[in-house]
Amino acid sequence: MGKLPKFADEDLLVGVATSDDAAVYRVNDTLALIQTVDFFTPVVDDPYLFGQIAAANSLSDVYAMGGVPKLALNLVGFPGCLDPSVLGEIMAGGADKVREAGAILIGGHSIQNDEPLYGLSVTGYVHPDRIWKNFGARPGDGLILTKQLGSGVVNTAVKGDLASEQAQREAVDVMRSLNRKAKEALEGLAIHACTDVTGFGLIGHAEEMAEASGVTLVLEGGSIPLIAEAEDYAAMGLVPAGAYRNRRYYAPQADLGTTPEPLADLLFDPQTSGGLLVSVDSADAQRAMDRLAEAGLDTRAALIGYAAEKSDKLIRLV
Repeated sequence: MGKLPKFADEDLLVGVATSDDAAVYRVNDTLALIQTVDFFTPVVDDPYLFGQIAAANSLSDVYAMGGVPKLALNLVGFPGCLDPSVLGEIMAGGADKVREAGAILIGGHSIQNDEPLYGLSVTGYVHPDRIWKNFGARPGDGLILTKQLGSGVVNTAVKGDLASEQAQREAVDVMRSLNRKAKEALEGLAIHACTDVTGFGLIGHAEEMAEASGVTLVLEGGSIPLIAEAEDYAAMGLVPAGAYRNRRYYAPQADLGTTPEPLADLLFDPQTSGGLLVSVDSADAQRAMDRLAEAGLDTRAALIGYAAEKSDKLIRLV
């Protein structure tokens, strides 16, 4: 990737340099376009739910930039050996999430592939002066997470036929929930930085925010919301390979303190369609939590820590 040509344009407000969630291009003084794309293989057996989860995941990047999704294109890979009705269910789930987001699905592209793939290319709108970026966190900011963690661990337990129905339902509800309500609840507040928590886990995405912002993020382990029974499954060793890869890469810049091992595993757990991690001015932190409570989220939001002056580690658990 480092050998790819670099592109520059004075109207490219957010590009690849900061590893942000999406690109942002200024059209004029009051309008910028957000562009993002994402797709993956099934994380659940039900094709309709898979479509919903994949679409929610793709749409999330627009919300993480403080924007509104407007247009979406399907991206499909599908095996010729499967019944076409399965693909119809996947795309129906995706279409319903696009509709829930208030966006328009305008087509897409498909290829034959050995296993199903589904996702969206999404275009959104944002005011150039109101972009949320994954950098800009300031010492004293409150840190808010808008969805509970543990989808990777729970999905691993499902594969082993060890997950309870309650845990499975909660994981699916978390993954298919749009970040729309959370983003709308936080509009107008002093949001200094924002990203969504996906494949790099909470610590991975928090480290990206901390490094780009020049701060240390202090996470309060006991305040971090978790999917039901996720910590129990982690204690049983039902941890996805991605969590171990995340840990090898991100652990050197994280002081885990006395964090119990199962919780530590969940902090590195790769999330599918995770929540927003928001750095909000301390004066607005409680107002942000009040608004999220009033918004009727389908997930559990929590104030999970704060930003501090940069120290020897990017992340510190207390």
